Amino acid sequence: MNSAGLLCETERPRHRPFLIGVSGGTASGKSTVCAKIMELLGQNKVDHHQRKVTIVSQDSFYRVLTPEQKAKALKGQYNFDHPDAFDTELMCQTLKDIVEGKVVEVPTYDFVTHSRLPEKICVYPADVVLFEGILVFYTQEVRDMFHMKLFVDTDSDVRLSRRVLRDMRRGRDLEQILTQYTTFVKPAFEEFCLPTKKYADVIIPRGVDNMGKYESKGNKYSKIFLAFQNFCFLIFFSGNQPDCAAYSGHPQR
Repeated sequence: MNSAGLLCETERPRHRPFLIGVSGGTASGKSTVCAKIMELLGQNKVDHHQRKVTIVSQDSFYRVLTPEQKAKALKGQYNFDHPDAFDTELMCQTLKDIVEGKVVEVPTYDFVTHSRLPEKICVYPADVVLFEGILVFYTQEVRDMFHMKLFVDTDSDVRLSRRVLRDMRRGRDLEQILTQYTTFVKPAFEEFCLPTKKYADVIIPRGVDNMGKYESKGNKYSKIFLAFQNFCFLIFFSGNQPDCAAYSGHPQR
């Protein structure tokens, strides 16, 4: 880490953040839900040095590919949805450092070239840290670090349509996208991601579309999301780590 980063770390008081895991299938809206939480807490326009809520993505921890693996990835023949695609050791250590209130450097991944870039993102201590990704609940060591776990549950057809649009913007052709989805993405979701839904304290059907409907009397989930919003405000303003079971409707694990 550079000297400026070390200086920042010594100047800022170290405190343990409230760590929230946000999981769900590909293109389910995990990052959008995280962004909505940031907005609800008034943190989306705050300078990243001063934010009390920050977001870290599991996508940053994809492994560095060998030349052979990269060649497969460029053809859509590499499984990025398998647990082995992630650098779990680095991910665990980074999260441990975050939980200890340290300044950390998070890798940057380029999805066009399938490469880890030299540039890193500096993540400063915050009151609340959102860690989102398809398999953030898969590894127990990671899962046990979360104080609260959210699962974004979105229809598979919706997720596929979103993924197609997203990957086409990244320069991939439709045939490759669909082949990769049926060969790797869908089977991996069913084998590795979906079974972790049972660990969630709060399940968010249709993602951010539900989070914005607090005033709708017909929305049976509105009470949960309103309670969750109040819960976030409680953490944000008090700095405490209250019992998430009281807000989730699930027993503590």
